[in-house]
Amino acid sequence: MENKPPIQLTEKAIEMVKMALMSNDKGKENYLRISVQGGGCSGYKYNLSFSPLVDENDLIYELNGLKIATDVFTATQIPGTIIDYEDGPSGSGFRFNNPNKRTCGCSASSE
Repeated sequence: MENKPPIQLTEKAIEMVKMALMSNDKGKENYLRISVQGGGCSGYKYNLSFSPLVDENDLIYELNGLKIATDVFTATQIPGTIIDYEDGPSGSGFRFNNPNKRTCGCSASSE
């Protein structure tokens, strides 16, 4: 496994991922797969999923007992990103804080 992941998860995010793993009988042998795709002129579309398999080109990390897999492209787009889990009046979910994301004024970007 690689030493330093390009992304961090807050304690709350790790707790929620582990709860989802256990509640869906995914077990400890699954990886949290983090991926990113371009969206709009400067935004990113993030994806979190569980996968029991990793590709030989995947980068593998471990954070507080949570195994994480990502592809090389994603790793280059997310350095310094922090994933948090928030509960609020407008809903609950994972939030990505990516300090590398550029802004634009076309309103076509998505996150």
